[in-house]
Amino acid sequence: MAGLGLATALALSGCDSDGRSGAPAEKSTPTSCGTYNGEGCAPNSTRVDLAVPSFSNSAEITNPLFPISRLRSTVLLGHVDNKPFRTETTLLPGTRTVEWNGQKVRTLISQYMAYLDGRITEVAIDMYAQADDGSVWYLGEDVYDYEQGAVAITEGTWQAGRDGPGAMIMPAEPKVGDVYRPENAVGIVFEEVTVKSVDRTVQGPRGPVQGAILTDELHADGTRERKLFAPGYGEFRTGGGGDLEALALAVPTDALPGPLPAELRFLSTSSVGILELARKREWEAAAAVIKRMNSAWGKLSERQQPPLIAERLSENMTALTLAVQDRRPGRVAQKAIDVAQSVLDLELQHRPTAEINIERFHLWTQQLRVDAAADNLAGVTGAVGTLEWIRDRIARTLTPSGRQEIGSRLRALRVASDQKNLTTAADHAARLGARVRALSG
Repeated sequence: MAGLGLATALALSGCDSDGRSGAPAEKSTPTSCGTYNGEGCAPNSTRVDLAVPSFSNSAEITNPLFPISRLRSTVLLGHVDNKPFRTETTLLPGTRTVEWNGQKVRTLISQYMAYLDGRITEVAIDMYAQADDGSVWYLGEDVYDYEQGAVAITEGTWQAGRDGPGAMIMPAEPKVGDVYRPENAVGIVFEEVTVKSVDRTVQGPRGPVQGAILTDELHADGTRERKLFAPGYGEFRTGGGGDLEALALAVPTDALPGPLPAELRFLSTSSVGILELARKREWEAAAAVIKRMNSAWGKLSERQQPPLIAERLSENMTALTLAVQDRRPGRVAQKAIDVAQSVLDLELQHRPTAEINIERFHLWTQQLRVDAAADNLAGVTGAVGTLEWIRDRIARTLTPSGRQEIGSRLRALRVASDQKNLTTAADHAARLGARVRALSG
């Protein structure tokens, strides 16, 4: 099941080609407390999500605190278990229809991809809809958790009307003391949120953001974490148990006018170029390139950059510089890819999301080649899965024949990976990356 694309995910979720489920079968009441011990939930009198909403224009999600309709792509950065954590959310094309409480509700589809220490760890296909009163509802998700590069479990997959009721994820006008449940399929998933404060000002990628809210979220195991939601961004910051996930950039909220800065373009081309120099052991050339890269990043750093991305890029530039000095080809290759990823995050401010996702696809083909050279089967397997998911983001930018070709090449890559033929997988990846760029150019 590793690396399932959206079409396969729909099939496994029990939906037909329109995304509609079978007969509804509520498994718990909306008021059941979903913690493991059945305790800790707020009184039902404080709940603002007990009335079943109506949905007449559900795919237009304009709630400023959860603006999925206009959020094309977000990047969140942080740490989990003391390891670097990264998530990318992407609004996918099209809609899915969910039957709940006698209504056929069109939902927007958002792809959530999480990486722990640079490797795919979770993918979720989330379905959202806006009710007529302006509240936003979560109507299900298909979840794929990864271990050693392969799908290990799909626990947490649920759908409104099949496994439980729809779940409010954001009230129309949240107030202090409001309680609602973003996940309420008791026995499968459960979260209960209490609004603790409103009208807060938080520091965003480009400066202060007013109108944020702070919430306290209760989980099924009884633990709690604090979450911030900010206008124009949605989920903004999550922290609990020493872990952190924070909004680093969102477009179009943080999009900038004008052309791509020359220094950023240089960093983009040079990070991939130094990867090839490391493969060929051309260390004097690599040293010259890294010197110019540091100069370019120094100039960019003098201008305002999204802080979390800038911090990670600076760390990776330092690590790349040291690796070049020590002439460590494997380390140079990995750090060049890490730099390139952060550079793409900065480019997201200036370039269309589709172009960035094509470049991310290409970069993951390079990651696969690095893993293959290191005889890292789990890395190669995970890179194939990542490519299969990113393919769903870029499919509509390709012609039908282009989609067919990329699909065929991905299948060949998957076969090579499953057969543990890393040399062949690396060869397929190199050709695939070049073809994606050519077909989308």
